[in-house]
Amino acid sequence: MARQLSLVTAPAPGPAVLTDVWPPLRAALDGRAPLAVVPADAGSAARARAVLRPEVPLEDGADLVVLTSGSTGDGRGVLLSAAALQASATATLDRLGGPGGWVLALPVSAVAGLQVLVRSALADQAPAVLAPGEALADALGRAPGDRRYTALVPTQLRRFLAAEPDALRAFDAVLVGGAATDPALLARARDAGVPVVTTYGMSETAGGCVYDGVPLDGVGVRAGEHGIELSGPQLAAGYRLDPSATAEVFVDGWFRTRDAGALGSDGLLTVHGRLDDVVVTGGVNVAPAAVEAALREHPAVADAVVLGRPDAEWGARVVAAVVPSPGGAPDLAVLRSWVTARLGAPAAPKELHVVDAVPVLHTGKPDRRAVARLIGGA
Repeated sequence: MARQLSLVTAPAPGPAVLTDVWPPLRAALDGRAPLAVVPADAGSAARARAVLRPEVPLEDGADLVVLTSGSTGDGRGVLLSAAALQASATATLDRLGGPGGWVLALPVSAVAGLQVLVRSALADQAPAVLAPGEALADALGRAPGDRRYTALVPTQLRRFLAAEPDALRAFDAVLVGGAATDPALLARARDAGVPVVTTYGMSETAGGCVYDGVPLDGVGVRAGEHGIELSGPQLAAGYRLDPSATAEVFVDGWFRTRDAGALGSDGLLTVHGRLDDVVVTGGVNVAPAAVEAALREHPAVADAVVLGRPDAEWGARVVAAVVPSPGGAPDLAVLRSWVTARLGAPAAPKELHVVDAVPVLHTGKPDRRAVARLIGGA
């Protein structure tokens, strides 16, 4: 029998998540009612409906459809089975030391937030939902169970580390993913006693599947000419109504991530960034994530996004959009010297734009297209 996909609008962070999303998600995990949770803002919601087309019967084997961020395109609907979601959640809990109570601090329209709900469902314990403006310590106090976990994006880790380090230290594990995490930030968090676990994964892998460089049980990793490739029971079945895109990246049981990376002699995976994000300037490959990390270490910079722009002399030039730290006054010459000393001259930005904030996608990742539009007329 053909099944229809139900779209549920993600509510604002807070208790409504437990009334609007938690029950239908549990029904989807039981195989009773396929579900997609879509962003609430009008533009993203319209895009979600156009991509997901709920009027068309759902493909076999899918119980949850997750809309990708669309950071480099219009996004796709990722087809995930209940078995894939549960395999991911089970492997995560096994790695962390067993089920526990979760604090949900991420949007549930993205896979990282949804996985907090899935892991909570496996433990049969509703998570504590962090409300806007609420202290992390207050949400932590509502988390059920003897073990307590949360998942954050790097920006949240940076903010909570400055404002509530004691609350972060009280967790049994703080998963950090969704974007590259600056090594300096990780070092500060670990030096402060925060049990940080870095995660690597995406919607197509039902969330994080490599923790601190080590694959979860059942996950295969290889890195070569196609970049990082992943396999295992957590893989998606493909993309909603897009068999050609599915065939392009799901090949012989492996998912081609389009990320560059390497496996060390110790078996640890190092992720270098997107294959298509590399800026080739003067014949030298520059990874934007590395430049962003260096810029964020400067005391005048609170946040940064790095892009490539066409350049008649260099082929492409490195462009930085930075958010100043309180009282900071970012200066191009100063930041160029700072980056050169750490990464070499080719990585130093040739163009600097100061912005009030970095636009983000519904997943919490930087919206690079929005940043490009923001600085385009400058």
